[in-house]
Amino acid sequence: MKYVPEPFKIKTVEPIRMTTKEYRQKAIKEAGFNTFLLRSEDVFIDLLTDSGTSAMSDAQWAALQMGDEAYAGSRNFYDLEDTIRDVYGYKYFVPTHQGRAAEHIMSKLLIKPGDFVPGNMYFTTTRLHQEMAGGKFVDVITDEAHDPDNPHPFKGNVDLNKMQKLVDEVGADKIPYISYETCVNMAGGQPISIGNLRELRKFCDKYDIPIMLDNTRTVENAYFIQKREKGYAGKSIKEIVREICSYTDGCTCSAKKDGLVNIGGFLAMNDEEFFINAKAQVVIYEGLHTYGGMTGRDMAALAQGIRESVANDDYIRYRVEQTNYLGEVLTDAGIPHVTPHGGHAIFLDAKKFLPHIDQEQFPAQALASAIYVETGVRAMERGNVSAGRNQETGQNFKPKLELVRLTIPRRVYTQSHLDYAAEGIINLYKNKNEIKGLKFVFEPKVLRFFQARFEPA
Repeated sequence: MKYVPEPFKIKTVEPIRMTTKEYRQKAIKEAGFNTFLLRSEDVFIDLLTDSGTSAMSDAQWAALQMGDEAYAGSRNFYDLEDTIRDVYGYKYFVPTHQGRAAEHIMSKLLIKPGDFVPGNMYFTTTRLHQEMAGGKFVDVITDEAHDPDNPHPFKGNVDLNKMQKLVDEVGADKIPYISYETCVNMAGGQPISIGNLRELRKFCDKYDIPIMLDNTRTVENAYFIQKREKGYAGKSIKEIVREICSYTDGCTCSAKKDGLVNIGGFLAMNDEEFFINAKAQVVIYEGLHTYGGMTGRDMAALAQGIRESVANDDYIRYRVEQTNYLGEVLTDAGIPHVTPHGGHAIFLDAKKFLPHIDQEQFPAQALASAIYVETGVRAMERGNVSAGRNQETGQNFKPKLELVRLTIPRRVYTQSHLDYAAEGIINLYKNKNEIKGLKFVFEPKVLRFFQARFEPA
């Protein structure tokens, strides 16, 4: 079956409108050729992100009506606590309004100035929080992850030789933890394997280095393990998720992805002292430790969403295979993109799509803008703009991966939406030489991809 049918039926619809190409040319210019600055009403199909853009179920909407909005000790907090313990297995958790708040608190508590924080490829907000706490990010992902065409089934894995080299160079006492992400976003949604995580656990136990999981897309990663890793075909998604978490010491989580909600996140851990300190930080930055920036109804919807994400394997099979379907259509048309396909998005290879544009003229940013003008589909850049500048030299990092992310919101779009997006990209590829590079007219100091403005170079 080329397209896995939706394991749900649609009850509510939201109108979207198509605009003319001339309208979109004006809109992208007004937005400074930055798709983040477009108005959503001017977008036909929104593939900017899967963060907080999912459709909630009838049970989640019903849960909203059961919100206990007590300032302290909301029953929804305790329901969420029980759910996180059941699904992920961590002893303690504190809620946050979204994932980056959990990253901020974790970085503030665990990192000291001069520390080095290894990770399986950087993520924008994660690295920034590490740097703001005085740490330095060190990429220890396998080399295959930097090659968009490499067929390795688990390109999110950590290279243990790189970990050993870092320990030898700086000492284990300078490594507060390793940041270990499932379905590595910046690599193209590439999964990790249980085998790699087990080996990393042994290594970290030897040097007393905690493993902190970026738990945002662990359910998606579990599907890849079930499908690709020997010995896991007969295990349920819930069992695999629990096993992944069991090898780690805690996690940050943006619940706006796997959790199937529009807002929410959490920081979880097994260490009691870390928990006590985290609660104090939540009170300072987020709210009381039993709501952490979320309403009671938000926590109710999140608990239900987490349960739905692992209730059976049908949902996550559909979710990942829907993404794969878009990738297969583009593969058949010869469109360059990252393979194997990730779980939450298809990542176009802007270097190969636009070989005539130098990386210093931001080909991924230019391609995302061109896709919008051609189709009304909003995508996002994941390349030179997102990577930022070296703090010491001021030069652009110029990552090996210069990508445009076509991100699939959960339970939102149908096959015909994806076919339309693919057809527009295929047509654009035929006229790719007409696309020009870009230059900054406004460049923020941090996380510049959110607010930067450009004009044709």
